[in-house]
Amino acid sequence: MFYVYVLKSLKDGSLYKGHTNDLNKRLNQHNSGITKSLRHKAPFIILYFEEFQTRAEAIAREKYFKSAGGRRFLKTKILTMASINE
Repeated sequence: MFYVYVLKSLKDGSLYKGHTNDLNKRLNQHNSGITKSLRHKAPFIILYFEEFQTRAEAIAREKYFKSAGGRRFLKTKILTMASINE
């Protein structure tokens, strides 16, 4: 299985989108500073993820999340999830 994920920095609130085949391991890598470009934004939490059968599907979805339409989709999805949790 492959995953596309959206992380939120607890430090500055910024979002990061990526893909992986091991979601927990990747989150631990981000939080431990292995990902140098994001080290200064740690710690992170997983806001949203989707599961796919192939890496190609996950990469395509990640590219969508990074587009204007994908950012709008995520904003709506995250706001909806937040209102459900209230």
